[in-house]
Amino acid sequence: MPRFSANLGFLFSDLPEPERIAAAAAAGFKAVEMHWPYQVPASEMRDALARSKVTMLGLNTPVGNAAAGDFGLGALPGRESEFQQAVDQALSYGSAIGASAVHCMAGIVPADEFAAERTFIGNLRVAADKAAQAGLAILIEPINHRDKPGYFLHRVEQAASIIEQVGRGNVRIMFDCYHTQIMQGDLTQRLRTYLELIGHVQIAAVPTRAEPDGGEINYLDICRTLDGLGYAGWIGAEYKPRGRTEDGLSWLSAWSDDHVTVNQTGTKP
Repeated sequence: MPRFSANLGFLFSDLPEPERIAAAAAAGFKAVEMHWPYQVPASEMRDALARSKVTMLGLNTPVGNAAAGDFGLGALPGRESEFQQAVDQALSYGSAIGASAVHCMAGIVPADEFAAERTFIGNLRVAADKAAQAGLAILIEPINHRDKPGYFLHRVEQAASIIEQVGRGNVRIMFDCYHTQIMQGDLTQRLRTYLELIGHVQIAAVPTRAEPDGGEINYLDICRTLDGLGYAGWIGAEYKPRGRTEDGLSWLSAWSDDHVTVNQTGTKP
């Protein structure tokens, strides 16, 4: 049976971030994840999580100077110290609120992809070692070029190659089906091929990025595939609701039901 987490960067966005946790729990989510919650004191966020009794999964490293166009720093040559400061902030905050992973954002890079890859690999080695000491995982996420032109990490195979070169066991892929469908497609085969490297899965409709019960991807089939493969992680609902979040959650109860499993005995195909 799939387990769904609410990405509170997009869901329940009409509420202050600590109140989004309670709203997610009331809607039936057992876990949450966030983008950049740093403006809320960690103690306040931790208390909100404890009250609602939900699992906190992960958060992103700060993007850098967003006004100047930054969207992550990990693959930007010459800005290694800024990236490590972002990692330190994310790990400190994540540890304080009980998170299990930090998404290290690669960033938008100039044309020299060789230098960017070399920088990202070196940065991830340092970040992964720091995360291991804190008991956290590091996630890296391919992001599509339609939404973020020039984003360095944009293919699943690229992420797998980087993880191999980093050589740290706590670095995993955040497999966002929305981004991967736009850039590459063939989701089922890529899930099968790279399952052992996948630390988290996210879903949203393509092309709208709205609720996952619409669009061109059959997410019910994706859920069955992940069940059949023995995926034990969470599936993150990282979508932009068409209206009020609460009004678009009929998919959650339907897909969390037992009929989504491969069969009643849980036998894999």
